[in-house]
Amino acid sequence: MDRILVVPGLHGSGPAHWQSWIEPLLGAGRVEQADWSVPDLDRWAARVEQEVLRQQTPVFLVAHSFGCLASAVAAHRMPGRVAGALFVAPANPEKFGVGARIPADRFDFPSLLAASRNDPWMSYAASRSWAAHWDAELVDLGNAGHVNTDSGHGPWPDGLALFERLRQQALLQTEFQPA
Repeated sequence: MDRILVVPGLHGSGPAHWQSWIEPLLGAGRVEQADWSVPDLDRWAARVEQEVLRQQTPVFLVAHSFGCLASAVAAHRMPGRVAGALFVAPANPEKFGVGARIPADRFDFPSLLAASRNDPWMSYAASRSWAAHWDAELVDLGNAGHVNTDSGHGPWPDGLALFERLRQQALLQTEFQPA
């Protein structure tokens, strides 16, 4: 079975959030932070790394908001340990003063970046730019806000479908790797 880790953003993902809904459906674990209200990139990325390295095989990351930034930093430090990443509504690193610390080169795994056109935390243009840097497939969610409970994203079947699409891409990538 695939190992999947949910990586919430600021304040964690409460019980009504789509990440809390998707977690048991995927049999996923959750990366917990010591303090959900303090967006500390170093500490958050270290926790993601710690959870990924505890696993025997590469993992899938299902990240949201600031969790996307922590996941990107952690994944960049651990080549070969991430099977794929679903980045949903990333937070703009410039809002936290960490833009220069986010990797701007392509990942060694497939990824999807799902972005909203009216997300208050990251413009669609900035999302498109990060997707290009990471060589992530950009998924246009239309006007979906920040893809959280405030924007009506509790149970989110489209998010589950995006994860399944990512999993298939990862499977195809491994099947066609040169021996």
